[in-house]
Amino acid sequence: MTHRTYEIVRGIVLLAIALSAIGWCMWRCLKRSDDPARLIFKWILTVPLVCGLLFWVGPFATSSEAGAFIGVPLAAAGGIVLAAIWRHNIAGLIAKPFSDLYDGGSQEPIPHPAYSVGQSKQKQGKYVEAVAEIRKQLERFPTDVEGQLLVAQIQAEDLKDMPAAELTIQRFCDQPGHAPQNVAFALYSLADWHLKIAQDREAAQRDLEKIIELFPGSEFALGAAHRIAHLGSMEMLLAPNERRKFTVTEGVRSLGLLRDQAHLRPVEPDPEHVAAECVKHLEQHPLDTEAREKLAVIYADHYGRLDLATGELEQMIEQPNQPGKLVVHWLNVLADLQIRGGAGYEAVRDTIQRIVDRAPDAAAAEIARHRLALLKLEMKSKDMSQAVKLGSYEQNIGLKRGLPRR
Repeated sequence: MTHRTYEIVRGIVLLAIALSAIGWCMWRCLKRSDDPARLIFKWILTVPLVCGLLFWVGPFATSSEAGAFIGVPLAAAGGIVLAAIWRHNIAGLIAKPFSDLYDGGSQEPIPHPAYSVGQSKQKQGKYVEAVAEIRKQLERFPTDVEGQLLVAQIQAEDLKDMPAAELTIQRFCDQPGHAPQNVAFALYSLADWHLKIAQDREAAQRDLEKIIELFPGSEFALGAAHRIAHLGSMEMLLAPNERRKFTVTEGVRSLGLLRDQAHLRPVEPDPEHVAAECVKHLEQHPLDTEAREKLAVIYADHYGRLDLATGELEQMIEQPNQPGKLVVHWLNVLADLQIRGGAGYEAVRDTIQRIVDRAPDAAAAEIARHRLALLKLEMKSKDMSQAVKLGSYEQNIGLKRGLPRR
């Protein structure tokens, strides 16, 4: 009795599992079907036909030779009817793997905003309507980067409404979850609009200082600090909007008859004056890499002080979060200065080897390996004998006092 009860319970459980699986499959098929009513109608025709084949034609076909003679054609006829009912589904099942390669299959597409209508109205000069269309999309995707920056761009460049553009960028920066590069790009764009449209240098500087505040010590902060160091004066900002004046001077008469044409060459800037200006500039903007590199070259080439030049370049090389391509550039500059300054082969080799050690698989490392292979020939081709000017050491003293602290 116990064994029979176990068999009954086991059969009920298996039947429930089978019916659940069949029901789940039928539900999935209904959801994916383009015509659920037709699919249900096919099931209604299929169920009695299959039941008849299993419970009537099958036993009849195996009961006797005559039954087999009659049952087999009936089973074949039933199969033909089933094939006629499900022919489209069978063909679709076979063709689906190939059609999915072109139409993406039945997977639901990821929803994303569409700004084509707004951009079209922007090109037509309907800027207010363009902003309205873009904001319709932002109601569904409120944190979308492209849409918010597009609204700010139209407000700033087309509507000349800088307060509105600034408010849009501020709201974007206050939204959590945005990547640092997107926030930095938005603030860079706002700074450009303040310079180009409003000629407001102070506002642009505030935008760049906001990047330093949000991402201190990062690559974006270093770039913003360098940008602040090169913000032009108000006269430079207004110059592109003013009418340029060109002065044409009279050329030199009888140029070919002159014995000496040295006085006609453009006057080279005084290295000592440039170095002093760089030192003064770096006191206010110590992160300005362009001025520091220029100062390093003057130290090495004009004053013959490779040690001071190395210190300036190493300060930039060792600065955290510097872009890799700039570090590689400074290491190559240091190697060039070492060659021109008479440093030994080992010192130059170690400098170039640092490029390889930073990223052995990078393209810059491969270029550095090629340079290492030809380094002796490169050093041999340089004139290593450079005359040291008298009094050059005393000239360094005044500059050395003004060096920014490292």
